[in-house]
Amino acid sequence: MTQVVFLIQIILSIILVLVILVQQKGTGLGGTFGGDLGFYRTKRGAEKLLFNLTILISVLFIISSIVGLIF
Repeated sequence: MTQVVFLIQIILSIILVLVILVQQKGTGLGGTFGGDLGFYRTKRGAEKLLFNLTILISVLFIISSIVGLIF
């Protein structure tokens, strides 16, 4: 059981890193250091999907970590 949870954590962590890297690819240097040019942007389309996918994978990773601590 422990090895399965460990394997799931490794897979989720790799997917999470990849999703975050793809999400950050579209931002420029100004967005990286906090320079958002003073206007509000809404997330649309693929950007919103990646954002929601990042949240989902993060929650799954946290749950698998807690399960790994219990077992």
